[in-house]
Amino acid sequence: MSRRASFIDRGLGETRGGVLLDDRPERLFVVRDDAPQRLRLGARLRARVRHVEPQLGIAFLDLGEGAEAILPFKPDARPRQGEALEVEIRVEPRAGKLATLRALGPAQGEPALLAQAPDLTEVLAGFAGDENPVTGAEARALADEAEAEALQTVHPLPGGGTIAIETTRALTSIDVDVGDRKGGEVKRVTRQANLAAITEGARLLRLKGQGGLVVFDLAGRGHDGTALMNAMRAAFQPDNPGVAIGPVSRFGTIELTVPRRAAPVLDTLCDAGGRLTDRSLAQRLIRRMEAEAAANPGARLQVRCAPAVAEAAAPLLESLAGRIGRRFEVSPEAGRGREAFEVSAS
Repeated sequence: MSRRASFIDRGLGETRGGVLLDDRPERLFVVRDDAPQRLRLGARLRARVRHVEPQLGIAFLDLGEGAEAILPFKPDARPRQGEALEVEIRVEPRAGKLATLRALGPAQGEPALLAQAPDLTEVLAGFAGDENPVTGAEARALADEAEAEALQTVHPLPGGGTIAIETTRALTSIDVDVGDRKGGEVKRVTRQANLAAITEGARLLRLKGQGGLVVFDLAGRGHDGTALMNAMRAAFQPDNPGVAIGPVSRFGTIELTVPRRAAPVLDTLCDAGGRLTDRSLAQRLIRRMEAEAAANPGARLQVRCAPAVAEAAAPLLESLAGRIGRRFEVSPEAGRGREAFEVSAS
């Protein structure tokens, strides 16, 4: 039977929490302190209908403080432009897409946040059934491991082979590769790799926070449709309700849809080009400084980093001084690579 546990790393400027499935990262959430609370999953708001698109069956709602979201509606429940509604965030915004709302009923007054989203500890307990997440240094190491795996594109499969997970605006593809195999073992190895790819692919999609249309490009030919469908149902059961799985196609692919709820973690960590943002690198720098300070009590820290990373880290340095004291000097260096920062003790 699968075992799940949770961890939570409360750092400066962000909190990272996640779920482990049999000691491997399965979910990761990165909540920045300056992220808008009114756009988090489960937040309850009073909103005002700004514009209605009857042909599309959606309305655009003003949530206040410059935030907006969409509300899908049925023909017999069309909202009126200008009316106030109480709503809940059902799907968080992601790159190029607004948040999606669920209507709770009529309201009165201007747009406002009525109730914040559940705390991350509550969210993790819902997934792991664990009221006491791992914290401290162990949680930080687990969060680092989960973040590193979420950022990868190509992932190894147990028993050999790899899967590559890539996302476009339209869909997420999972390509299964067994490598250059020959001989009588090819069929058995290919079957095992495809089954492993389904299990690993489901875990990794949850870790990355990816959903929507997903296409598995299986290895080999002559697939056992029954075995593959059973594996798919078991692997994606934690994502229900709302998972829909298609049959194995003549081209050796399986299409499915996975409900989107929380925003993909890569939307927080990376820019539109897939690179870590200056803020994400600044968070890594702050963690490195904390680790160096703990390893060298009383020593002065010399930090060298790219100017953009230093600028992103600047708002966090006052809080860092409260933790480790004012015993560091940050020196921006023009021409230094964004990820090539150095922290040394003297």
